[in-house]
Amino acid sequence: MGTNFNVGSFFSSGNNGSSNFLADYASIKSGSYKRLMKSYYGMGSSSSTSATGKSGSSGGYVLDKILEERRNPKVSKEAQEANENLTTGLSNLNKSVSALRNEGTFTDTQNGQSAADKVVSAVKAYVSDYNDVVSSSKRSTMSNKAAHVANMMKSTKENAEKLAEIGVTINRDGTLKVNEGKLKAAGTSKVQELFSPKDSLSYGSMIASRAQFAGITGSTSSKDDTKTESTTGSSAAALKKDSTALASAELYEKMKDKDGNVTDKYDVDKILATAKSFVSNYNSMLDAAKTSSNSGVSSNVAQIKEKTANNANALKQFGISLDAKGQMKIDEETFKKADMSQVQKFFKNYGSSIATNASLVDYYMTTRASATSGYTAAGAYNVGGSSRYADSI
Repeated sequence: MGTNFNVGSFFSSGNNGSSNFLADYASIKSGSYKRLMKSYYGMGSSSSTSATGKSGSSGGYVLDKILEERRNPKVSKEAQEANENLTTGLSNLNKSVSALRNEGTFTDTQNGQSAADKVVSAVKAYVSDYNDVVSSSKRSTMSNKAAHVANMMKSTKENAEKLAEIGVTINRDGTLKVNEGKLKAAGTSKVQELFSPKDSLSYGSMIASRAQFAGITGSTSSKDDTKTESTTGSSAAALKKDSTALASAELYEKMKDKDGNVTDKYDVDKILATAKSFVSNYNSMLDAAKTSSNSGVSSNVAQIKEKTANNANALKQFGISLDAKGQMKIDEETFKKADMSQVQKFFKNYGSSIATNASLVDYYMTTRASATSGYTAAGAYNVGGSSRYADSI
């Protein structure tokens, strides 16, 4: 084996997987990886049978094992699920804490929804999202994200008394519980003060900061491609959530009047907020995916862009337009004037379709990313060799 041989190049990923596999095979067949294979499998010089577990040429057998490790890294289903839930949960938590830092949450709306009702819903959503993040972080192998969650829990504990004043208490496992009656009795001003964006040291500011950093942290690596993968996966997970919400019947449930009777009015503000989030995460995912070399990501992003372009005229009716680069922009006034029944009908198909591809983008970026380097100093293969991957398994 020559002195310039680059072990890492053997495991570098590209868009032309079949060519790489043929090159790998040729290299093994020619004997250029002989010493590497000896170290990895503990080969002796006297017997090819002991090296391969069967007689005959060892090249094909070794290649099969290595390619299998490349295609199927050793990640448990539980860890995969926890990592996915944590990534999605952090995106949701960012939104729910942002709602409690938004002044609009604490004002009455023209459609009859009171600030008090909005605040109760916002706090309940925050508690639910916070609990999801705490629970998934305990099972996740993404240590950087989990560290930020631990800091969130510390901030929550430090603000336990203030949270108790608005009816939110801390369970023994670190999750939260809300007493709706006490929350309503506390009034909106205490909640607003606790989550104030004007105070950088408020509870809401601390949680928002840590949730944001946790959401963009993918690993201990400082490489640009690592950051890109993390951002793309996070944006795709958020886009999937928004797409699914816009396709759901729950978002379009008719509002009730003060007597509890169902009216013929939609909660337009709620639908608009979801649409705005969809547009924002759509654009973020496209931006982050530009530099990705992962073929699974690029092909699904291309499908998303194609589906969107094919529905450009329909989207335009709802005030959602596309620029020359395929980025979305939403005109809020046009959207609010649209027939929400038609919005629902459109997103039931389009939204579901986009959610499928977004889910795959997130999957390729956060669950089944290829290991970029796989050998230890001793020559043994380590599936967690890349710093990016070490944080995702």
